[in-house]
Amino acid sequence: MPFVNSSAGTFFDRSLAQMAALREGITRAQTQIATGTRIERGSDDPAAAAQLRAVTRREALSSVEGDNAARLGQDLLSATDELEAVNSLLQRARELAVQAANTPTGPDGREAIGFELRQLAEELFSRANGTALTGEPLFAGLSSGTAFTRDAAGNVTYTGTPASGAVPVAPGTAIERGLPGNEVFEFDLNGTPSSGFAVLDTLAAALIGGAPGGADAALAALEGIDAALDTSNRAQTILGTRLAWVEQVQSQQADRDIALAERRSRVGDTDIAEAITRLQQSLTALEASQAAFARVSELNLFRALG
Repeated sequence: MPFVNSSAGTFFDRSLAQMAALREGITRAQTQIATGTRIERGSDDPAAAAQLRAVTRREALSSVEGDNAARLGQDLLSATDELEAVNSLLQRARELAVQAANTPTGPDGREAIGFELRQLAEELFSRANGTALTGEPLFAGLSSGTAFTRDAAGNVTYTGTPASGAVPVAPGTAIERGLPGNEVFEFDLNGTPSSGFAVLDTLAAALIGGAPGGADAALAALEGIDAALDTSNRAQTILGTRLAWVEQVQSQQADRDIALAERRSRVGDTDIAEAITRLQQSLTALEASQAAFARVSELNLFRALG
């Protein structure tokens, strides 16, 4: 006589499968509670897993954009600081030119002014070749070399590129890194290309040595100094506007990051209260299944022995 009949065998198989499923559910609930993560494998919830992958990609892009925005903000701030110093030295150069143009200022006084103007021209050259915190030039456009060079004769030439390039800082948003030096320090003076370097160097040379005509040279230089100031002020305004734009983008980016984190939590995090309830229900069901299985097993064993 068989130990158990086919009906009992079916019951045993179904009970074992049910208890195995309950144990698997208990283990999953315990893991979800311990890790706080609802999805261990994509097969747990394919739709939610796809959403999480999309969130992860967007978070990675957001991290890159955030780094770009932070670095761009630093570069723009550094460039703005340099131009603030440039405007101050050009304003000082204008004051000196006005002083040199006054008749009471004698040759010695004009020569002293010429030496100071020469120092201001050197400082202007240094500011124009200013670098970011990373060591990259601020006004060379896309070039990694110095923005301006000076030849043996003292002539200053722009050696950067005519464009600065744009940096992606948000979805669909890219902001230019800065301004190329030719737009910051060079200008047309009565239809003739000129620069702040040329204006200051020319005036300094006219005043040093006490040559006649120094007052007229100083008066003539005022137009060039004013053009240099206008160009520098315009550049500072543009950079300041871009810096404000970067700050606004960073504020919006912080809001997007919070929204992404909330979406990740909503899709992938464990609902602790729900998981605990599910765990308790599974433990109760497993206990009941084990008890029922034990009673039926004993009954079938009794019948088999009888």
